[in-house]
Amino acid sequence: MAALCISFLFLLLFCLSCPATNPSMLNVHLVPHTHDDVGWLKTVDQYYYGDRNYIQHAGVQYILDSVIDQLQKDPARRFIYVETAFFYRWWRQQSQDTRRIVTQLVNEGRLEFINGGWCMSDEATTHYSAVIDQMTLGLRFLNDTFGECGRPRVAWHIDPFGHAREHASIFAQMGYDGFFFGRLDYQDKARRMKTKEMEMLWRASESLTPPLADLFTGVLPNGYNPPEGFCWDQSCNDAPIRDDPDLEDYNVDEIVQRFLNVSYNQAAFYKTNHIIMTMGSDFQYENANLWYKNMDKLIKYVNALQAKGSKVNVLYSTPSCYLQELNLANLTWPLKTDDFFPYADDAHDFWTGYFTSRPALKLYERLSNSRLQTCNQLEVLGGPKSTSGPFGEGDSDTMSKAMGVAQHHDAVSGTEKQHVAYDYARRLATGWAHCEVLVRNSLAVLSGSESPRVFCENLNISVCPLTESSQKVLYFSMNVYNPLGRTVSWPVRLPVNGSLYNVTDSNGKAVDSQVGNYVFMSFKHICNIYDMKSSSLLPLLSVSINSKSILVYVFKFLKVNFDDTTGLLSSLTNLETNQTIRLTQNFYWYNASAGNNKESHQTSGAYIFRPNSSDPFVINKTAEIQTVTVSSTVQEVTQWFSPWVSQVVRLYEGHRELELEWTVGPVPIADGLGKEVITRLDTDIESSDYFYTDSNGREVLERRKDYRPTWDLKQTEPIAGNYYPINSRAYIKDDKHQLTVVTDRSQGASSIYNGSLEIMLHRRLLYDDFRGVGEPLSEPGEFFDGLVARGRLLLALTPPKMAADVHRPLAQGMVLQPLLSFQDGTPLANTKLEFSGLQAALPPAVHLLTLSQWDKDSVLIRLEHQYQAKESETHSQPVTASLPLSLSAKDPSPWEVTLNPMEIRTFLLRVRQL
Repeated sequence: MAALCISFLFLLLFCLSCPATNPSMLNVHLVPHTHDDVGWLKTVDQYYYGDRNYIQHAGVQYILDSVIDQLQKDPARRFIYVETAFFYRWWRQQSQDTRRIVTQLVNEGRLEFINGGWCMSDEATTHYSAVIDQMTLGLRFLNDTFGECGRPRVAWHIDPFGHAREHASIFAQMGYDGFFFGRLDYQDKARRMKTKEMEMLWRASESLTPPLADLFTGVLPNGYNPPEGFCWDQSCNDAPIRDDPDLEDYNVDEIVQRFLNVSYNQAAFYKTNHIIMTMGSDFQYENANLWYKNMDKLIKYVNALQAKGSKVNVLYSTPSCYLQELNLANLTWPLKTDDFFPYADDAHDFWTGYFTSRPALKLYERLSNSRLQTCNQLEVLGGPKSTSGPFGEGDSDTMSKAMGVAQHHDAVSGTEKQHVAYDYARRLATGWAHCEVLVRNSLAVLSGSESPRVFCENLNISVCPLTESSQKVLYFSMNVYNPLGRTVSWPVRLPVNGSLYNVTDSNGKAVDSQVGNYVFMSFKHICNIYDMKSSSLLPLLSVSINSKSILVYVFKFLKVNFDDTTGLLSSLTNLETNQTIRLTQNFYWYNASAGNNKESHQTSGAYIFRPNSSDPFVINKTAEIQTVTVSSTVQEVTQWFSPWVSQVVRLYEGHRELELEWTVGPVPIADGLGKEVITRLDTDIESSDYFYTDSNGREVLERRKDYRPTWDLKQTEPIAGNYYPINSRAYIKDDKHQLTVVTDRSQGASSIYNGSLEIMLHRRLLYDDFRGVGEPLSEPGEFFDGLVARGRLLLALTPPKMAADVHRPLAQGMVLQPLLSFQDGTPLANTKLEFSGLQAALPPAVHLLTLSQWDKDSVLIRLEHQYQAKESETHSQPVTASLPLSLSAKDPSPWEVTLNPMEIRTFLLRVRQL
């Protein structure tokens, strides 16, 4: 073991190859880099090829060509690269000679990969499972291509607009040594500069035992740009170093002195005699010679002054080499335990609008994540025929890459140009088309039926041609695949042409259902096929609306009251725990600032939320109750608030949550006002200005109105400055009651009033916010009159100590939804109607995070403990899980693993054919 450790350390040191520093001087680490957005103002393809440069001059292929050429000219030169999505594409186009040169540069530490994910992911609007997947995609390519020397040691998030604690926890658990970023709140930065706390230890989990989620974290001094006056890219206008004394405008002395001043000024804010300077910016180094020629001169002339007593030493470096020097300093660093949200770059400029921007794209990305996990699982369960079977050639790789791109901080964030948003959606659709073939093949293997199978992509608008067939006698089967490792109860709504249907499960047993304008049914199986045929059924039950309060009551779990005057919700009761709260819910909109506020010209835009007033406009003080439906499976009330806002309130049989299905849009703008639409839940819970939001769908953080744990906040925006991202849930509570809201996509949320929780659903704006995207956030929608968005919120009322037992599985079920597929006619006699990939359900605390084919002989499995410490009396304990996989033609031997709260463990299993 000792010999292995020694050789491993030697390999790391050999790869790192850091230049020598001077312990008695101020060492300035110049880090040549480029920041290449995986889509923003142009699409990924346009950025790579340098197309449509009238939008933005950028061509990534030329950057890599030029950098590799320049690195060969001097062994002292260094360069870091981040976005594997671009490098992967470039690498595939290179000759063997070029590949050998690049590999040598990597092995010698002259070209270093930093971060290494498929993209530099957003940190507010991404789900942790998708983040892990995109990191795995990029890191695997680097490992397969360059081995250990290609492995990034430092996380590098220089552009995301705020930083999530869960991201830092993931990076720490992945083995990164440090994390550097560029953006943090202007008040926080000012305080940190004053106290020399720009570098810190981030303890990124309250559940994992230190140092499992501890990560050294540094704030870069200039965002990710060079110091002012030292940008030598072809896109910059700073003066080059003119070092011929016989020529006019010789400027070496001036530039050197200015650089020394900048260096000393920066050093005043950091603890050690090492500082880092980012020498590059967006899509720079297309002509790398300009940069390197001037940096060579800068290093030469600054270091020449050491002979005259100067104490500044300048060197080419990388974040890893800089971090190594900080580690050798052996200092004690300040501790950080919260996160870096919300982010503001000035008093009235809070980047909290993008938490909700492009709500349809955010939902599509979330659903695509669910489909990808299903695709990955069925590739494993169906075996080799999944990718090459009766329905053709299918793959999960296309979807993986599309999802990897979608995690970019200008993708799912909703901060890209409209044509780029279309491109992201197109990539996800193409990825699913490849997965559809794989899924058809796999289900054919598992069921033994090669009958044609269809997927109804438009069930959200009640469209499915197969189920709406006009045949007099309709008979079709539906397959429900559940990607979770436990049994779920999932309601299904299908549009049909007819009023009488009989629904049976795989055993021929009748499934409780109702027929209105659709068939509704609820399933509780892991993977089943259900038959539906036209038949006799009890007529639909309904109730009339009268002047009395409308009472909706579902069996033994929940009761909901509506006010008979306003038509709004008035109370919610948990019948199991005998709890009742006052609950009123309505829709409002904030008047988006047009930049004419006397305090600031800042407008609301794709990034920034800047309401003109702290008081939102109510869309309607009353809701028209259009229909009330009561049956043995579902009870629902349809509310109409305006021509562009409606909602269906649903209670399902056997469920402990209330569903609010909202529809918002097209948001009207004929009045010349941009609108930021929220729904607000007002209760009598004594929340005392505290509320709680999740971090990337995992651990929950405590929030407090007008407060930051790290510094004394001077609140300048009472609404936008209190907004936080939610990825899967938010809640308010007091000693007795907790109201939790589970979301179907990433959104912005806050608690402005005691007992209140508001969630932003939609945004339509008339002005750009001057943060680079260059166009207003006004999505045209299908008919070019504005986007219509639809979504679901799930409400759970519980005692606080029981809340996690409800909202944890509820949120996982929202993220990983069952996949429905349909076949016309009756299943053939030899069709297998039920299948499970597990021989038994996993324990409630254990979540099957990943099941995917790694290579021909290996399967990647990730298990996680989905509860955080102390949140559940029942489940916040270590748990041992047995995972007996039912892999066809593979070894079914069970194996066990123990997980602590919030722990993720990854396994690469060799499978052998039986």
